[in-house]
Amino acid sequence: MNISAPFIKRPVGTTLLTLALLLAGALAFKYLPVAPLPQVEFPVISVQAGLPGASPETMASAVATPLERQFGRIAGITQMTSSSQLGSTNVVLQFDLSRNIDAAGRDVQAAINAARGQLPANLPNNPSYRKSNPADAPVIILALTSDTIPLPKIYDVADTVLAQKLAQMEGWGRYLWEAERARPCVRN
Repeated sequence: MNISAPFIKRPVGTTLLTLALLLAGALAFKYLPVAPLPQVEFPVISVQAGLPGASPETMASAVATPLERQFGRIAGITQMTSSSQLGSTNVVLQFDLSRNIDAAGRDVQAAINAARGQLPANLPNNPSYRKSNPADAPVIILALTSDTIPLPKIYDVADTVLAQKLAQMEGWGRYLWEAERARPCVRN
């Protein structure tokens, strides 16, 4: 016996069955959770250290290298990158996706404490760390300039008017603290 024989003998039933499957698929598609990008939170920790007036080479050898040695002992690090500029260094640690970011933060703090003896004695502050998610990068950066309005007035308007309006928008509030830390740029 042929598997398609009952469907050929009953075309009306076959049509109704096909329509029922099509309708069920359309209804199921409406409730199917679809996102353009998966919600993955990467466990990333950024460590900053500053030594005013130190060259990038000094920052790399005297500050970044001891920190990197201690961070290399932490389990679950998949990637470690560092960059040193005049007077500051930044080490970014990316962990396994299965790693708890809070536990990783405790391990990073312990590594910073262990490296403190190898860091320069004139380091004004202990290195600090911050948990971050690269997926939370800003989608827009706003810069304000004017040829007629002085820079302090632009900064005041941006801080009192623009920042307040943006803070009222959902999802913007956590990024506004970055604007507070940013130094105004002077255009020549």
